[in-house]
Amino acid sequence: MSLTLRPDVCATDTADGMVLLDEASGRYWQLNGSAALVLRSLLDGGEPSDAARALRAAHPRLTAERADDDTASITSALLAARLVVSS
Repeated sequence: MSLTLRPDVCATDTADGMVLLDEASGRYWQLNGSAALVLRSLLDGGEPSDAARALRAAHPRLTAERADDDTASITSALLAARLVVSS
């Protein structure tokens, strides 16, 4: 499942992650580096397993189970906030 940003959501990289702005509502979300890494992977067409592998590569002490759980949590939160859509 890859993701795309909703048309009225823009993303900007920051020094320690990413900021998402919902231009329709004026609300914004700040993602930490790990959440930004997962989102970038999914926006680039990767599957959740690819995002979890990227997360583990960035954080070698992270277990595969934790990386999978974190990826699922991040994905669910982004979908629930209606910042992204599944494509």
